[in-house]
Amino acid sequence: MAEVYATAGGPLARLAGPFSARARARRHARFFALTRLPAGAKVLDVGCGRIGLQALEPELDITGVDLAPRPEYPGPFVQADAAAGLPFAENEFDLVYCSSVIEHVPPARRAAFAAEIRRVGRSWFVQTPAYSFPLEPHALLPFAHWLPVGLRRRYWRMGAAGDWEEISLLRRGELEALFGPALPERFGGLVKSWVCVGRMTDSPAPADRARAGR
Repeated sequence: MAEVYATAGGPLARLAGPFSARARARRHARFFALTRLPAGAKVLDVGCGRIGLQALEPELDITGVDLAPRPEYPGPFVQADAAAGLPFAENEFDLVYCSSVIEHVPPARRAAFAAEIRRVGRSWFVQTPAYSFPLEPHALLPFAHWLPVGLRRRYWRMGAAGDWEEISLLRRGELEALFGPALPERFGGLVKSWVCVGRMTDSPAPADRARAGR
């Protein structure tokens, strides 16, 4: 998320970057230990951006995946669309990490995206901003994500995110249908984001239940 603000313009974006980085570090300290990674674990970071999980866990064996080319990424990297299929074997990774990414995936493609994460990983860590939180976390605009797309597009220009992107935040039930039970990250008493830490043995419902959106 800090990368969004780094590429956007204006004072709001410049102020948001350090705050976002601190919030991510606090969330990581609280939740990442729940993955219980074994020594020498292989990790896949889906939607890694320029550095992703490497910034927080530089000692891990991490492979990055992103839609965009990332020549600056500090480690093994594959350019791929996870919703269209990842070029890895089943259960190839001990953990698939996916932070603040799935809300950028169009809703119609999320079941396929989630199925690939569960296919290539023995476990997963998936985080996404909460739809119920009143501040839209990309544009940093109150209530923006609750507006119809036409109004949101016009409002978006006032925020921190820069260029328009149609982002669809998830409700708790939507995320849990894809990845199993979600834990709350709270800010000021409100749920700011949801975090799913799952394993093959406690996998969520079958893929066709996720596709049904239940």
